[in-house]
Amino acid sequence: MHTGTSQAAASSGGDFQSLPLLPRYLAVAYLALIVYASLHPFSGWRASGISPFVFLEAGWPRYWTLFDLSINVAAYVPFGFFLAQGIEERASRRRASLIACACGALLSFAMESIQSYLPSRVPSSVDLLCNSLGACLGAMLSCWCGKYFFARVLRAQQRFLISIPRAEYGLVLIGLWLLTQLSPETLLFGAGDLRHILDISPALRYDAPSFFALETGIIVCNTLAIGLIVSVFLAGSASPRALARFFAAALLIRTLAAAVLVGTPSALAWLTPGAGVGILVGGAALILARLLPAPIRIAIAGMALMAGTVLVNLAPFNPYSVAALAVWRQGHFLNFNGLTRLAASFWPFLALPYLILLGRRL
Repeated sequence: MHTGTSQAAASSGGDFQSLPLLPRYLAVAYLALIVYASLHPFSGWRASGISPFVFLEAGWPRYWTLFDLSINVAAYVPFGFFLAQGIEERASRRRASLIACACGALLSFAMESIQSYLPSRVPSSVDLLCNSLGACLGAMLSCWCGKYFFARVLRAQQRFLISIPRAEYGLVLIGLWLLTQLSPETLLFGAGDLRHILDISPALRYDAPSFFALETGIIVCNTLAIGLIVSVFLAGSASPRALARFFAAALLIRTLAAAVLVGTPSALAWLTPGAGVGILVGGAALILARLLPAPIRIAIAGMALMAGTVLVNLAPFNPYSVAALAVWRQGHFLNFNGLTRLAASFWPFLALPYLILLGRRL
């Protein structure tokens, strides 16, 4: 019975048949992440008067660690994996792997060359070699288990998700939202803060009671918004237990990221009075709202998303988060900080058009 249902879903018109688009979406998304991480902070551009390719003539760097080499290899493995799998739908497996390897090497070469114009970055031929190796490893991994991996994803989609238009784009959005939880400086579940991009000072000064109210409102709005978005994807309108597991995973990611990047004492820094109340109120509202028809859930999710974005841009900076971030920036994760912060800033503006399109088709 389950097999017949899966086959029917796979041949019904085809939202599940569009799963081959998923590795392409992931490859494009990961490409954007690499570009941002490689060129962050995008300031201080200058022409040094020397060739941007002079790094190719440099020898082995004087200071290096095995950790740095491993990170440079690992950073390009997903790109090679996703790109090779996306190209394989239009080319042979071997050709797709070769193209993915070449694209990974060219991408790294371009990033290292452009870094010559950034005083805060040091281009390196070793980084180029490590990045290229990572892309090749990812392409080889795609040849070995790429089909099996995405077949498992397809089976999981057929079992747990309903058939909706462009489901793979929605899954990328949800994954990107989980990525934003890795940033210890943003408010819990808070997204859409554009002030650091536009260089705008907070509209309000820090005051404990007002900050508590704004933090609670931000968490309520975003809990409701992301919970309703997830409930649209999950079959059976998403049981409270399934939604609880999803948010528990997000909180676990937040906790582990803070413990690793900032320090164990800051692992539960997100658990403020405002966060506790916001999760409880937002969870209660979500349990009631999930019973509504899908188009209404989408409309409520969009309104909650916009309201949360407005509130997060009104909220004053949390002095405790700023102090924690000062410790983090002294480490190796400055680019990672900028990456997660950028994802958090633009996530609502990527999700809202999808919600509008989804609301028209449900």
